[in-house]
Amino acid sequence: MAFPNVSDIVATTIENRSAEIADNVTLNNALLAYIKDKGNVRPISGGSVIYEEISFAANGNAGWYSGYDLLPTAAQDVLSAAQFNITQAACPVTISGLEQLKNMGKQQIIDMMEARLKVAESSMYNLLAAGVYSDGTGAGGKQIVGLDAMLPVSPLTGTYGGIDRNIWPVWRSQTTTAGAALTATTVQAAMDTFWAGLVRGRDRPDLIVMDTQFWSIYMQSLQVLQRFAGTEKAKLGFPTVQFMDCDVVLDGGLGGFATAKTAYFINTKYTYWRPHSSRNMVPLNPNRRYAVNQDAEVSILAWAGNLTSGGPQFSGRLITP
Repeated sequence: MAFPNVSDIVATTIENRSAEIADNVTLNNALLAYIKDKGNVRPISGGSVIYEEISFAANGNAGWYSGYDLLPTAAQDVLSAAQFNITQAACPVTISGLEQLKNMGKQQIIDMMEARLKVAESSMYNLLAAGVYSDGTGAGGKQIVGLDAMLPVSPLTGTYGGIDRNIWPVWRSQTTTAGAALTATTVQAAMDTFWAGLVRGRDRPDLIVMDTQFWSIYMQSLQVLQRFAGTEKAKLGFPTVQFMDCDVVLDGGLGGFATAKTAYFINTKYTYWRPHSSRNMVPLNPNRRYAVNQDAEVSILAWAGNLTSGGPQFSGRLITP
């Protein structure tokens, strides 16, 4: 007879590997890998939305004084919070009664479910990696609010994190589209100018993510300058070179999701991955799930959370036509 506790095996397999799966999600995407390396993976434990505190104004009490001058002590409204919805993703792993009969014995079923779980993991990795670059409108607005929302082509309009960019300039990212297609001889100057516009004191981009086309142009410019570096962060598993003191990473390639002809200049200090602590690549329900009108059982690999920012004004996107 078939092994009777198939659902338990499926759920237990996912549960035992949940931490590994969650870790591999971040390591499968360049931006998420750097966010993790920065210590900005911050799980949430509840609530209807994800709050990201922001400082939107300076304290007006700051000023010069002399001797017995009176110092201003008026209350200052300088903090607020952006709000991000909790998005959800899932990948069901199924096994039919016939497959149970064909794979009699516990070990055979474990081997089959391991193979199916690997496919489910890869599917979730790709789903979330694509979401990292999205504007949040995919799947009827259920997708992650990714870089195309955080760093839009038109940063003067629309809302992000519940804050209207048209009203609050401090919430606007930077976007520049080169007047002509960038080449190996022009890309360095364009990147110099764009990078400088994102620097405020010690705040500056520490990661530039490029699609394949932009990466190719930049690499051609480096071959002339012979300026290769980036071995320290290459351990994260992504092709990495340097610009200023900033890591430049290819996140395009075969099946990549980075937006074409785009370089994202990101300050990861203000960028966060916010998975839910109780729904970070875990089985949705450890109990058995049976199809009502089918001879089949299902276990669901699930994730919830979002990609957030506390300062999109420190990041931007450079586009080559």
